[in-house]
Order: sequence, then C-alpha cells, then structure tokens
Amino acid sequence: MALGDSLTQGYGLPTEDGFVPQLEAWLHENGLEVEVINAGVSGDTTAGGLARMDWTLAEPVDAMLVTLGGNDLLRGLDPAASRANLEAILARLEREEIPAMLIGLPAPGNYGPEFKLAFERMYVDLAGQFDVPMVPNFMQPMTDKADAGASFNDLMQDDHIHPNAEGVKLIVEHLGPEVLSFLKSLENGTY
Repeated sequence: MALGDSLTQGYGLPTEDGFVPQLEAWLHENGLEVEVINAGVSGDTTAGGLARMDWTLAEPVDAMLVTLGGNDLLRGLDPAASRANLEAILARLEREEIPAMLIGLPAPGNYGPEFKLAFERMYVDLAGQFDVPMVPNFMQPMTDKADAGASFNDLMQDDHIHPNAEGVKLIVEHLGPEVLSFLKSLENGTY
C-alpha cells in the first residue's frame, strides 16, 4: 500500500499514468507479482495520513510505502508536528508488524535554513529510529535536472507542483529499484 498525498494519488493524470499504477507495472516488469494499493489522498498532510490509518489498514496490508510531507511543506507547517505524525504512523505500523518504507521530500530554502534542516532530518531520523528503508527525495529526477542547471518544466503539469506522466515515469524509474529491493527483502525474510 502506498500512503500519501496527491503525488501518490496521481493528481491531474489519467489513472494509468499515476504513480501507483506505473510503480505496479514497473515491479511486474522487473519480476515481482505484487498489487500496489493507492492510498493517496490529494491535499493530505502527515496529520491527515495519521487520521486515516484505521481506514487505510481496514484490509490486510503486507507492506506500506509512506510518502507524506509535501502538503506540510506547501503550508509551511512546523516540522516538529510533521515528524510527530510520521512517527505515530511508523509506530502503528511497527506495532502491527507491517514493514514500512519511508519516502521523503527535500524542503525549499524559502522557510529558512532551520526549517529546511529540521524537515529533511525528520525522514533520516525516523528511518533510523524505526529501522526502515528510506529514500530522501520522491522528486529526485526533477532535483537532478535542476541541479544540472536545466529546467524540469517538461516533467511537470501546468501547476508546476505535480509531475506529468513522463515525470512520474522517471520517479518510478528512480524509486522502483529501492521499492523492489525492499519488497524482495520481505519475500526473502531478510527485512
């Protein structure tokens, strides 16, 4: 199950072009027969993700990707609150023995260096605290283009917040190997 916000849900895209369907197809192409359930809700914050854990876990779940934080960033919410919400989500998954993988986002500099550091560190710290695999940047392909001095507008929808189908494809190519490794470790009992 992928628990997240509009980036997970596939906002603005035909269903088949969203993150979850593209990730599931990528995993199938790479030899893993798995169903990825879309638990992405547009506009959701870490608090929203925590509030809907009962609903999210109503059906049996073998593993969960936690991809929350983008709306906390957009709203400039206190990173301490975001961290507490993610910590509660991961603690619940740990109690229920549901393996988790944490996928983060980098913070922009416009909220100041202390906010940026606190926000980015929460993913690293929580991954260590709960001993779960973590990928620091859901949007890494866009960051890579920006770091190279190139525009990544060709990978984004007109709102400049959500990736287009090609952007999602690159995100899946970036995250796919990490998710595959995580799921194979569960299959092999090495998690």
